Amino acid sequence: MTKALPDIVGPDLNLLFCGLNPGLTAAATGRHFAGRGNRFWKVLHLSGFTPRLLTPEQDLELLKYGLGLTCVVDRPTAEAREVRDEEFVRAAQDVELRVRAANPRYVAFLGKQAYAAILGNTAIEWGEQSRTFGGCKVWLLPNPSGRNRAFSTSELVSAYAALCRACLRPNLLAPELSIGLSGPD
Repeated sequence: MTKALPDIVGPDLNLLFCGLNPGLTAAATGRHFAGRGNRFWKVLHLSGFTPRLLTPEQDLELLKYGLGLTCVVDRPTAEAREVRDEEFVRAAQDVELRVRAANPRYVAFLGKQAYAAILGNTAIEWGEQSRTFGGCKVWLLPNPSGRNRAFSTSELVSAYAALCRACLRPNLLAPELSIGLSGPD
């Protein structure tokens, strides 16, 4: 079966962002986070991961910054909540193998749903996790989907900037942000 979205991986990755699954627009265009309301690219830039705002069509440029992209489940949906926990569990071994092959320093799951299903534990907190996944440090970030209104763009930027400070070179870091992170999945 062909993946709806190709993984964007290369040598020397600092961080592999792991989305839940492709949105319909992303799958149709073959570009990660291509949905009109998706805030991923804006948040990535504002949090310090990229020195300029990239578009979905420029997704391969992430490799220049030591960043990669993948998804847990390949099935596209209009909303992530359409993916059942059983699908995340079934995909866990495959995504773990992809993470091991990419060998980043960190893997960041975007949203709690997949990581919680894989662990079989819903009592997980945002941020750096105590367990590794695929031999890598794990960070849990809020999903940047425009449908995720539990987090403002400022809250997303704050959460992503914390990871940026933890894993990337100091010259790419955004200024210290004082916005707190709270909210549901």
